[in-house]
Amino acid sequence: METLNTRRQDYPVNPVFPQRWSPRALSGKEITEEELFSTFEAARWAPSSYNNQPWRFLYARRNTAAWDLFFNLLVEPNKVWCKNAAVLVVVISKTTFDHNGKPSKTHSYDTGAAWGYLALQGSMNNLVVHGMQGFDYAKAKEVLEIPDDYQVEAMAAIGRPGRKEDLPEEVQKREMPSDRKKISEISFEGKFQKK
Repeated sequence: METLNTRRQDYPVNPVFPQRWSPRALSGKEITEEELFSTFEAARWAPSSYNNQPWRFLYARRNTAAWDLFFNLLVEPNKVWCKNAAVLVVVISKTTFDHNGKPSKTHSYDTGAAWGYLALQGSMNNLVVHGMQGFDYAKAKEVLEIPDDYQVEAMAAIGRPGRKEDLPEEVQKREMPSDRKKISEISFEGKFQKK
């Protein structure tokens, strides 16, 4: 994946953070189980309330029986580029605690942390990891037989980097790292401030 020098941080951070982005250009080539499981291993180490680890990753590898089941969950605009993914992932979270069965208010928050670890590890492994909400959540719950005490959070495409020029023209226009809001827009000392 190309190294991106166009993103500049305002404060020192490890380069892995500004270099990670969500391309849509995928090559269509498969990835190994070790490459895929490396991303799940990173997610495994995310923090969670009561160490509940509510995240679950349901996945389908390209050219397997499960692929169409996952691919058909996507909205049409995402199918255009996800067809070249090596793996499609549905991210879900357990809404209750294992230790007492009570509702967990932080299940989505904790699962988001795990997703972030997964995405960063994929980027460090030179993989494209693109999260999205453009799919049918209700259909995913039904066809993937997700129990009632789990919530569908998001979907992701994982694969090897492809060529921007192979994307449809409209998609090519968006194929660049996005900018970020200033720290002053996202963090406030004391009370909330509307900017």
